Amino acid sequence: MVLAVATAWGRSAWTAEPERKSGYAIGSEQCGGRGLSFPKVKIDMKKGFCAGLVLSEEDGLRFPRSIVQIPGHEQFVIVDMGGWNRTDGRLLLLDPHAAEGRRLKEIITNLEYPFGLAIGLDKKVYASTHETIFRIDPLAGNPSSTIETIIQGLPGRRITLPDGTRITESSHSLKHFIFDRTGRIFVNIGSHSDDCITKPPITKPCAAGEGTSPLAAIWMFTPPSSGVFPALSPNDPNPPREIYARGLRNSMALAVHSRFPDAGYAFLQGENARDLPDIFTPNEEINAIEKGKHYGWPYCFDLSSASPEFKIVLQAGPYKNFCNNTVAYKPPFSLLPPHGAPLGMLYYHGSKFPELDGKLLVGLHGYRPTGSRLLVYDVDGRGFPKVSSPPVRYQVSCSAEPSRAFQTDAGNVPAASYEELISGWHRVNGARPQGAPVGMTVAADGAIWIVEDKNKSIIRLDRASGNPPDPLPCGVRTLEQIDELANFVANDPKNSTRLTSVRANLVEKHCLGCHSDFGLKKGQPEAEKDQTVLRFMLAQDGWIYPGDPDSGKLRIRLRGLGAEKLMPPGGEKLPQIEPGYVQVLNFADYLAGTMVPGTRMRIKPGTVQRPFFSKSGKECGEIPTTKVVVVTQKNAAGKPGFSRFYRPADVFLNGECTDADGYYIRQDLLVPL
Repeated sequence: MVLAVATAWGRSAWTAEPERKSGYAIGSEQCGGRGLSFPKVKIDMKKGFCAGLVLSEEDGLRFPRSIVQIPGHEQFVIVDMGGWNRTDGRLLLLDPHAAEGRRLKEIITNLEYPFGLAIGLDKKVYASTHETIFRIDPLAGNPSSTIETIIQGLPGRRITLPDGTRITESSHSLKHFIFDRTGRIFVNIGSHSDDCITKPPITKPCAAGEGTSPLAAIWMFTPPSSGVFPALSPNDPNPPREIYARGLRNSMALAVHSRFPDAGYAFLQGENARDLPDIFTPNEEINAIEKGKHYGWPYCFDLSSASPEFKIVLQAGPYKNFCNNTVAYKPPFSLLPPHGAPLGMLYYHGSKFPELDGKLLVGLHGYRPTGSRLLVYDVDGRGFPKVSSPPVRYQVSCSAEPSRAFQTDAGNVPAASYEELISGWHRVNGARPQGAPVGMTVAADGAIWIVEDKNKSIIRLDRASGNPPDPLPCGVRTLEQIDELANFVANDPKNSTRLTSVRANLVEKHCLGCHSDFGLKKGQPEAEKDQTVLRFMLAQDGWIYPGDPDSGKLRIRLRGLGAEKLMPPGGEKLPQIEPGYVQVLNFADYLAGTMVPGTRMRIKPGTVQRPFFSKSGKECGEIPTTKVVVVTQKNAAGKPGFSRFYRPADVFLNGECTDADGYYIRQDLLVPL
């Protein structure tokens, strides 16, 4: 335990720096009761709930994806995929009552892309790789010897499309699956790519979604009358198979009502929609799955928006006007927050949280500001979420617009409303990392267990008394960083002039009284006024991102670009009636964009987030693609192949590095503005 002096803010002279596990600051508080409790972590949650950290990276987790409790026992089985492009996936046995550091045991190793877990009608544990589904006895002396494959030869990492195209690494090869109460098994067969877009012009339907063995589909396998699938030898045929639904890009969240397949009861799917660069387009989806229906991929997104790349295909042939064909295409039952990435879905049934009984839980894994949360939907007697008239709003973390209405190109649309069980899982530097929930399960005691893969952790939700703590704010700048930025501006004649104009012609004319007078006092010298105003703005959460004026709340509010009210009130008239006002707004942009010496560059599009590191190679966090950073060394001294850049906003840091280490990103991940 490290002790640090901390007197600047009136705290005790000696404070204990908290222990960190998987990026969480761990204190003495516990979540749970005497029978089962774990260190409480600071996740913003609904009243009556708390989150306990069961397992972390320190316990040996590498890339956990799913969890299930063994029927009749206290232990759990966890899938740890190991990572991408690897064959070191494992099944782990978790004993939550064991001492810390001794809770995990490897039971099966060397699996290729394991992911799914479920309990069959025979009360056995079933798991998947990218090509198979098998069952095991996890409590046997040698669990590997109990493996029985029930489905094999599924389209996996390496596939050949119906048109003969060979894919060496399918984008969505993981096999999530569920059973219904008759023992039938429904398997996600994900698409091979984001959107099936090939070289233009596209004149033919997407080959991957066609034929008798389509990708982007849900396949159903039917067991014998006993409801239990027989074990297969390598050359045995699979059980009877049907294509249950098509046009589903990646069905990583599936849930069936306990009465399904009785007529009218819900079979729901959470759709991971295509990855358009727009942070708010397209929406993810909740689909009500019906046998034989097509759900749109890759031709339609949102409700009935047509993918422009398939314009020719949608003009003639079997997909003519497809997105408006209510007979051929079944649109989403409800929209989900855009880019939320639903990777977990279940109906809650348990005694611990009676207020949740029968409701639908949906975990959002996505790293964008709409993800990293756990949603709760009220449902009707058949298990369908209750749809409300527009506007229905969803939350956006750390944004100038904290909520937005569900909308498509046609405007606001109806959607199922929800409440948030976990509302704040965005990164707060020094307290918690950003959360990325994947698999979920409800234990025999009613507790909710969540697998969180980004930080390699297992979280258990339990009952908590009293009011929840205040939500943690998004990361704010330190006083030292504000000093540094203020000095940059003071030593730059052009920015000093811009700051004076912003202070005199914007702040003092139009903003005083709305924001605690910006700290200004009577009789201050002009230069001191400038510094006071600048320091006030830099201390506000998200007002200014050095080097990237487009991302700051200041620009959004001054120019009326968001859903919040324009700042100052009546500001929409100022460009017309006040000479020089537009120039003042431009000065504010230039000030934010150039206050840090260096070269402004953009994070290269592609993967949603790009990692950055310290000089010694320690990962410091991740920056969203297209974000702007200020590069101070294009060719970083002592770190070949990397560029050094100025400290990013705290929201992107994971607490593992310090400014003294510096921040570095691979040169090939940067592009000029």
